[in-house]
Amino acid sequence: MMSTTPFNLIKDGDGSPRIILSEPTGSTAEVLLHGGQVVSWKNGKRQEMLFMSTKAIWNASKALRGGIPICFPQFSNFGALEQHGFARNRLWSVDSSPAPLAAVNNQSTVDLILKSTEEDLKTWPHRFELRLRICLTADKLTLIPRVRNTDSKNFSFTFAFRNYLSVSDISEVRVEGLETLDYFDNLLQRERYTEQADAITFDGEIDRVYLSTPTKIAIIDHEKKRTLVLRKEGMPDSVVWNPWDKKAKALPDLGDEDYKTMLCVDSAAIENPIVLKPFEEWRGRQELSTVSSSYCSGQLDPRKVLHGFV
Repeated sequence: MMSTTPFNLIKDGDGSPRIILSEPTGSTAEVLLHGGQVVSWKNGKRQEMLFMSTKAIWNASKALRGGIPICFPQFSNFGALEQHGFARNRLWSVDSSPAPLAAVNNQSTVDLILKSTEEDLKTWPHRFELRLRICLTADKLTLIPRVRNTDSKNFSFTFAFRNYLSVSDISEVRVEGLETLDYFDNLLQRERYTEQADAITFDGEIDRVYLSTPTKIAIIDHEKKRTLVLRKEGMPDSVVWNPWDKKAKALPDLGDEDYKTMLCVDSAAIENPIVLKPFEEWRGRQELSTVSSSYCSGQLDPRKVLHGFV
């Protein structure tokens, strides 16, 4: 018999609602209703997998610098709306009538929903429902977003999960799976380039939108001997961002040294906006999972991770 674990809804000291997910092997996740934002994901060893800024501003006026903020209906400033859209700055609700759940043993799940408000329609005149299913299983966090057009006319949008990943030392991290791909370089007026390196490593500021990326990307943390595997569907692009030292000092909600222990690798649909006709629905999927790195000449064999042998 399949078993699912209910979630706990608690109130923080300031009254902000927070959802706690847990499963039998010890993995946990915490989600704020403000922004529908995952702010913590710990594996079965109680190791935090997501980064949170040491200067994160915990109030309801803006998204937190860390965890997994949701960018909708606009990524970054690719449009006329506020940076990364408004979904991350709205209060979401627990969905009282979610879609039927596929049976997975020892799964802890919550369904959230955000609907357009009259205030939102003033800046983005499209009625929508944005649903998010968050599923926690042993050492895996799955996010399933769905956007439904509840309006009488077509609309288009861009979308991203901004994944703030916790790393031991950014200079010891490499990302596999994006080699040979084209990308927009946001540091160079969004000029289009082709990735020449065998893997992405980090020795300075980076802000790139990789295009038509594979469904699986590996983030290899040599110091922790751990690999984080990002699998995604419906989000063909991937953003890689680290502010490095000068930009970190300029961001008021990021500690000066925080850039050393964080890396954003996002699942995104940016280059080609998603178009929905009335009552059509778009669905994406993101899975984050961890594996122990198997070393060969001091580094992970990326073929094993990227082609499913790990």
